[in-house]
Amino acid sequence: MPTSERLIAGVELGGTKCIAILASGPDHILEEVRVPTTHPDETLPALEAALDGWREFAAIGVASFGPVSIDPAAGDYGHITSTPKPHWANTDIAKRLKARYGVPVGFHSDVVGAAMGEARWGAGQGLGDLAYVTVGTGVGAGMIAHGRPVDGMTHSELGHIRPPRLPGDDWGGACPFHGACVEGLAAGPAIAARTGVKGEALSLDDPAWDTVVDALSHLFATLTLTGVPRRIVLGGGVMVGNPDLLPRLRRATAAHLNGYVALPQVQAMDTFIVPAALGGNAGPLGAVVLGEIALETRFTAA
Repeated sequence: MPTSERLIAGVELGGTKCIAILASGPDHILEEVRVPTTHPDETLPALEAALDGWREFAAIGVASFGPVSIDPAAGDYGHITSTPKPHWANTDIAKRLKARYGVPVGFHSDVVGAAMGEARWGAGQGLGDLAYVTVGTGVGAGMIAHGRPVDGMTHSELGHIRPPRLPGDDWGGACPFHGACVEGLAAGPAIAARTGVKGEALSLDDPAWDTVVDALSHLFATLTLTGVPRRIVLGGGVMVGNPDLLPRLRRATAAHLNGYVALPQVQAMDTFIVPAALGGNAGPLGAVVLGEIALETRFTAA
């Protein structure tokens, strides 16, 4: 059966909700189930109840909040590891699903899952080399090259790099680990901690946006300098409903690069840094792609 016709169970494990779909692509989603992310003893059985009813899938893909273990040689491969989310640290996901359903299981971070979905069907369609950045409760960045995740020992945590600070800005940042890293300066909770106002309610001319733009554009320039992405796709709640933010980010990223990457694809910032196209389906559809890869390679969580 052609890949486009194979049904995959795609599961996105999010910090507040989990979504499972039975699909082969955005135009062929047969079933969808949403369950709240509470305790793993509640959430995982609820997801499995949905999968039990489907049973016709050829593989499962999981895109999960993290950190997660993606090294097949690691003893905790397929686990959510040191997450600060209560009750979820050291929770087995991939091996549990493999044992229950006996099909190949693909497993990766939620941001890489979204990158895979956007590359296949969304804002990066047709591009095998892509970076996806989500700016919401946290800041996450995932890259794919040649249609596969860029990873090794673990997945990237580029949202926690510490950018140069704007002159005169000595606010300590909101990240409990690194203070003024990109996430600690630009994520939704950081904006709220700094201003007392959630990002969606913050005036567009508030000077706090200067710090957000500066931190994120340093991240985008860093991603560009890896030489991997042909496009940077942006998602997450901070980006949504803020039409002035994107052009500012493009201008600031170009200023940080200062012409160094002299490629037409990069210099055309309007098409190099773009908004996500799949919305809330990026994660579950990306999980479908992860399941397809697991099926094609027969790489399982056994």
